[in-house]
Amino acid sequence: MHLSTLNEKQKASVLSENKRLLVLAGAGSGKTKTLIQKLLYLVSEKQVKPSEILAITFTKNATNEMVDRLIIAGDSSGEYEALINDKLATKESIEFERKSRKVGWIANLTVKTFHSLCYQMLKASGGATFDNRFRLLIDDQTEDLKEGEEHKTIAPEKGYDILHKMLLEQCKNVAYLLKLKRYILDFYVDKSYVDKTIRSKNFPNQILYTTLKGEKVRSKSERDIADWLFRHNIKYNYEPVVNFKDFPFNPDFFIPQADLYLEHRSDKSYSTVNKEKQFDYGGRICVNTYEGMTHDSTLFNLALERIIMGKITDKISQLAALNYEEEFQSYQDKVKEFLKMVMRVQSMIKAEAIDSDDLISKSINHQHERVRVFYELAVPLLKSYEHYCVNRSYLDFDDLIIQSIRLLKDNAEIRQAYHDRFKYIMVDEFQDVNSLQVKLLELLITPDSQLFCVGDDWQSIYGFRGSEVDYIVNFKKHFPGSEVIQLDVNYRSTQTIVGASTQVIRNNKFQIDKEIRAFKQTPSKIHIYRSKNIEEDGVDYLVRKVRALQDEGIRHDEILILYRRSKMFHPYREALRMAGLKVTAKTIHASKGLEAKIVFIIGLTEGSGGFPDIWLDDAVFRVVKDVKYDMLMEEERRLFYVALTRAKDEIYLITELGSESTFIAEIPNEFYAVNKTEFKNIIQPISVCTTCQTEIKEWFTYCPNCGQLI
Repeated sequence: MHLSTLNEKQKASVLSENKRLLVLAGAGSGKTKTLIQKLLYLVSEKQVKPSEILAITFTKNATNEMVDRLIIAGDSSGEYEALINDKLATKESIEFERKSRKVGWIANLTVKTFHSLCYQMLKASGGATFDNRFRLLIDDQTEDLKEGEEHKTIAPEKGYDILHKMLLEQCKNVAYLLKLKRYILDFYVDKSYVDKTIRSKNFPNQILYTTLKGEKVRSKSERDIADWLFRHNIKYNYEPVVNFKDFPFNPDFFIPQADLYLEHRSDKSYSTVNKEKQFDYGGRICVNTYEGMTHDSTLFNLALERIIMGKITDKISQLAALNYEEEFQSYQDKVKEFLKMVMRVQSMIKAEAIDSDDLISKSINHQHERVRVFYELAVPLLKSYEHYCVNRSYLDFDDLIIQSIRLLKDNAEIRQAYHDRFKYIMVDEFQDVNSLQVKLLELLITPDSQLFCVGDDWQSIYGFRGSEVDYIVNFKKHFPGSEVIQLDVNYRSTQTIVGASTQVIRNNKFQIDKEIRAFKQTPSKIHIYRSKNIEEDGVDYLVRKVRALQDEGIRHDEILILYRRSKMFHPYREALRMAGLKVTAKTIHASKGLEAKIVFIIGLTEGSGGFPDIWLDDAVFRVVKDVKYDMLMEEERRLFYVALTRAKDEIYLITELGSESTFIAEIPNEFYAVNKTEFKNIIQPISVCTTCQTEIKEWFTYCPNCGQLI
């Protein structure tokens, strides 16, 4: 144990005896090093039994990294460190060596993800509240989280497949099927704008509505008439061409069984006097319905029944015999979208501890029909899904934590056993915790146990998954009597990068202010390229820069390209491929924990599809949990901070002239440089200092960075 390798704040964190400690570890401040040294200190200096230490991470990769660091600390040969740093070593060979070296005191530590810890708890003691021989439900997002023994107990079904099975069961009820189809047609198929793909010479410049039969009609009222006929298994023709004497025309509906024509009239309808004469000439019956009749759907349905009754000798079927496969064969992609929304609601209500019955009461008076009907359709699915999973002893990843909380809450003896076992509980990446994870921690700790948390509120970027930045910002409120130590030296990035990123993140109101300083004092600038067209000269600029950097000796794995959304990288990927250039490219979320000498951040434009990219959550989700615009903006800014702080030496920001991201304006101009030659064809060139390349505004009399007179 070498405390001499730590700075004063890191050392204070390791030596602290406070029972509730938060180590605010800024980007590049040695977070993992401090965490590992704390573990080593407890075992080697404090003589704490390894079995009394619980270390919790968020991902399997973080768990493996922690174990790797501990193995390296005890490996004087250096062989294991050489293996994991060997770029040719396979994942399987590293995993084999990790298992063979995870022995002795390291094997006695409990280093787990939240989910793996709960899995172990429920397998060992869960019989008190649930079937401890449960099987684990996984999906595409959670598959990489499973580890060890969990592979052996995977359920034969996935959550989505079960939900779809429940949907098929619900659709055996024709009323439910029709409501679902109407919902899919109204809110997934039909739009509030003209869909160009369905425009034709027959329907010029009109909003079209889709009937349950799958036809396009001109108005919502015509759709309702067609749906009523469809539901009652009455065949009809929409807008047939007829010519009784003087001219051809198209009445709205013809019902062959009744030998009846039906016209719907509204204040937008043309005069029907001439049509009525034609019906008289032809000796045919035409009945009118009126827009005012549609305001009350029940009365309108009764009116249609009165019109049709007596005209058809067969008894009118109350509901047609329908089946799911036929009705939704053309809309499977839309049904999938709907079920994905139901699955997200399911995860949200688990995290917020909301009963599915409460969703109806929360949504029943919502101002929008779309939201009300969604929950009328979703709640029966959620209930049947829950019953199905309980009956088959299935648990998903949210259930693991929920059932573990229930186990500890309801069983004092089991709770005491864990209190006796774990005297030290360490949590990595604390800024990412959600309410369920905090409840679990509160049940695991005692007044005598130490809770040691490491995290950075400036890097909290998983709000869309349910993480709550409030738990780290207000740590002292949630854990009274706690101590907070700030690691304030960034060992990764230059002073320019540290200074610029700090100034940007300070625009957030909901944050813990910090004074971060850089260990590296290497002079540098952040490079900003304002393209004329981001997909043309923006792409060309990046390709040329990457080639130049690699020609200078920068390895391809030392260059990292970051973007807010994957589609932003598409034009760059093709251009780099054509140029034969290799680089590492990731979304900013996926880059967490990475670093590179050179970082490019692309897609820095304002507005939809740019960065920041703020989409206020769908009103459907806001029934469960409302999110404010300013909080979403602050998370976007934290995401930009994470992107900036991946860089060791240089950052290149690519934007578009006249559409620059608001985040670029938040970087003080002394931190960035602009290559003047990139803008020689632009009418309004950007001036830069001839000495240090800092951007100079037209009203400056001297450079604010180096003092050079203009």
